Amino acid sequence: MISIISKISRSDMIHCALCADAPCSAACAKLDPAGALRSIWFSDEQTAALRLPPENPCPGCDRACERACVRSGQVPVAELISRLYDEVIPECETKLPQGEDRLGCDLCGIPLENPFLLSSSVIASTYDMCARAFEAGWAGACFKTINSMDIHEASPRFSAISGSDGSIIGFKNIEQLSDHSLAENMEIFRRLKANYPSKFILASIMGQNEQEWGELAAMCQENGADAVELNFSCPNMAEGGLGSDIGQVPELVECFTASAKSACSIPVLVKLTPNVAEMSPAGEAALRGGADGLAAINTIRSIVGVNPHTYISSPAVHGHSAIGGYSGNAVKPIALRFIAELAQNPALKGMHLSAMGGVETWMDALEFLMLGAGSIQVTTAVMQYGYRIIDDLKAGLNLYLTEKDFANVRDVIGLGLSSLHADTHTLERDSVIFPKFSREKCIGCGRCQISCSDGGHQAIRLNENRKPILDAKKCVGCHLCVLVCPQKAITSSGRRITRNK
Repeated sequence: MISIISKISRSDMIHCALCADAPCSAACAKLDPAGALRSIWFSDEQTAALRLPPENPCPGCDRACERACVRSGQVPVAELISRLYDEVIPECETKLPQGEDRLGCDLCGIPLENPFLLSSSVIASTYDMCARAFEAGWAGACFKTINSMDIHEASPRFSAISGSDGSIIGFKNIEQLSDHSLAENMEIFRRLKANYPSKFILASIMGQNEQEWGELAAMCQENGADAVELNFSCPNMAEGGLGSDIGQVPELVECFTASAKSACSIPVLVKLTPNVAEMSPAGEAALRGGADGLAAINTIRSIVGVNPHTYISSPAVHGHSAIGGYSGNAVKPIALRFIAELAQNPALKGMHLSAMGGVETWMDALEFLMLGAGSIQVTTAVMQYGYRIIDDLKAGLNLYLTEKDFANVRDVIGLGLSSLHADTHTLERDSVIFPKFSREKCIGCGRCQISCSDGGHQAIRLNENRKPILDAKKCVGCHLCVLVCPQKAITSSGRRITRNK
C-alpha cells in the first residue's frame, strides 16, 4: 500500500538543484537519475521506484552521475537509487497504473483529463507558455486576468522566504494583471482552442463596472473560453475599488457576478479573496448572482521582512515597497481552511470548488480534494520548478487512487469533511496518546527534552546514554516532541489511554 510517510525525503537530497537537462541523467546510460530524484522531491517516491529497471545498476558502477553533478558530487545519487530498490520497492503492492482514466473529472460539467490547471498568473500569460504546459500534461489553464486597463508592472516585483534547503516556502508578489491588449489575448484564446481543443481554457477577467464585466465575459466566450473566472481577489491593484476590494463586499460580488453571468452562457466561477474573516458571505453572494462555482484562494496580503540596513521591506522599487500578495506552500493550511468552510456550507452545496494555495505535490492536491475541491490550480510551484511538476502530480495521485481502489478521482472529493469541526469544543479531552521513542534512530541530541522542558510539560529527561525517558505522569500527549525530533525517531504510540480524573 502506498505510504503517506515517505521513506526517502527532501532532506536526503537537500543539495540537489533539480537541474534543467540534468547532467546526472546525461551521464547515466542505465536510467534517469534526475527523474527519480525529482519524484522523491515531490513525494512520489513509489512511482520513482516502480519506474526503475528490474536490476539495480548502481552497485559497482563508476558513479559518473555524481561526478557530473553541478554541485560536484554533493548529491548521493547512487545511494538514493539503491534505497528506492531496497526500501521502497518491497513495500509497493501494485504495478504502475496503465493509463490515466482515473484522473478524468470535470469542471462544471465540462470534461477535464485530470484535475490540474495552471492558475491565473504569469505562468499562463502567453500562447507559448500555455501550449508548453498543455504539451507537458496540464488539463487546462486559467489565463492571466483579462482587462481593459493600461497595466504597467513594477521592477522588481517578487520576494520570498526560503527554507534551509534553499527552496521557496513563501512567495510575495506585487504583480497585477495581463498587460496584453484585449485583441492580443482573444487571439491567444482562439489559437489555443484551435490547436488544443481538449484542453480547458478558463478566462480570468476583471471589469471596472457592471457593463465591462459583462462585455469581457461575452468576449471570452466568443473567442473560445470554456468558462470564465471573475477576479474579485487580486490584492495588488494600483486603482482602488477593484480586485480584493470587491471580494470583501458581498453586495458587489453579487452585482458583478450577475453582470457577467447574464452576458454569457458558459460556466462562471468567482475567485474569492482570503483577506476576510470568513469566505462564505462572499460565496453565497456569488451564488445569488448566478455563479456556477467558486475558486479560492488568491494571495494573502503580506509583508516579507524588513531590511535592517535600509529599513525597507522587499521588493523595493526606488526605495519604496508595498504590501503584496503571499503564496506558496506556507499558505496551504489557510487555503485548506477556506476550502473546507465553503464545502461545509449547506447553502453552497453543489457548487464546483476550484482550489489553490500552496500545492506542490500530489499529496497537497489530495488534501484539497478530500476537503471538497473538484479541481486544483497551481502557480507558485510552477514558477519555482516549472511545468514539469505535472508528471509527479498526475503519477502520484494516479498511483494513490489505484492502490486505494478508487475508480475515479471524484470518489475522494469531500472524504475529509465529516471528521472536521469548525472549532475545538467538540473534541474529547479525557484521554492521551503517549509518544513512542525509537532507540535505534535516536542520536541523543536532546531536542525533545529541550522542547518538552521549555515549551511543554517537563515530561522528558535524558538518561546516562542520552536516550529520552518519558514521565507518563507528566506527559499530556501534546506530541510537541514528535514534531521537533530531527531524526523522526519519535512517533505516536497509537494507543489512547483514559486519564484518571
